[in-house]
Order: sequence, then structure tokens, then C-alpha cells
Amino acid sequence: MSTPTVQALEKSRSSAWWMQVALVVSASFFVALCARVTVPLPFTPVPLTLQNFAVLLVGLTLGSRRGFLALALYLMEGASGLPVFNPTGLGGIAQLLGPTGGYLMAYPVVAFVAGAIAERGAKTFQRAAVAAAAAELVLFAGGLAWLALLARGSWWQAAHLGLYPFVFAEIAKVIAAAALATRWPRLHGLHP
Repeated sequence: MSTPTVQALEKSRSSAWWMQVALVVSASFFVALCARVTVPLPFTPVPLTLQNFAVLLVGLTLGSRRGFLALALYLMEGASGLPVFNPTGLGGIAQLLGPTGGYLMAYPVVAFVAGAIAERGAKTFQRAAVAAAAAELVLFAGGLAWLALLARGSWWQAAHLGLYPFVFAEIAKVIAAAALATRWPRLHGLHP
């Protein structure tokens, strides 16, 4: 290959790498923005928030690896003190150790699971919905395990504080994330 061709190829690869970095950073900011939409519930320390929706959408649209990286970055941003977590929480490391810590710490794995399932096979609403639902199971396993630990092993109390009040909202988030993940690329001509 000639030198100009090699230089053009290297420039293209560098540009593509920066685009991937920009996607991951933007996704972490998107989750932070959705965290601002929060409704505290008086009967539980876990607020109703759009964070989970954002995590699902990031995993479904960016895929397993980039979704995982975006949410790992999000946790690092929050742990370092940036105001990215929901505003009703403790903030920083304290928020990771508080009642919502289990959900937060599960976010990278949740995005990975959603992305890994969505990446395989046809890009249909059904596949995206299954991927999002499976990711929600991971999310609530992490969140409820942490709440049970804080409640001295009471899974019953953890479910009452961190699962039952959120079931219908989470079903809506799964459906919305799956719909957006499959409709958005089609609307913008990104895939058939």
C-alpha cells in the first residue's frame, strides 16, 4: 500500500475509535440526565427514576461491550463525586453503599446482558423486550440482594421496599426501551 493510503486508513481508524469513546461518554451522560427524573416514594428508600430505562436503552443500542463501559464510567463518575446519581440520594460513594447501591452496582452487568442478548439474531422488538426483561432480572437480583443485606437478611422486607412498588413502572420501561431500541435505527436508516 502507498503511504497516503496507509495514512488515510490510520486516520479512519483513529476517527472510528474517537467516535466509540464519544458514544460511551455520551451514554454515561444520558443515564445521568435520566437520573434527574426522580420521584421519591414515602414508603421506600428507593425512588422511582428513569435511570433503569436509560441503562436498558444504552445496553440495547450500544451493545454489550460499549454498554458495559458506559455504565462502568457512570459509576466512576458518581463515585468520584460528580452529581450523576439521582438527586434524592446521598451522592458519591455513600450512594453506592446506601439503599440503591445494589441497583447502581449492577448497572454495568445489566447493560451487558441487555446488549449481549440484543446483539444475537434479528433486531426485533420481541428480542429487545426479552433482552431488557432479562437485564431487569439481573438489576433486581443485585438491588434486592443489597437491600436484603441492609435489612439484615430479610428478603421479604427487601422485596417490599425494592420490588413490589416498581413492577408496573419497570414493565413500562422494558417496553419503552425495547420499542425505542428497535424503532430509532429504522427511523434514521441505520438498519433495515
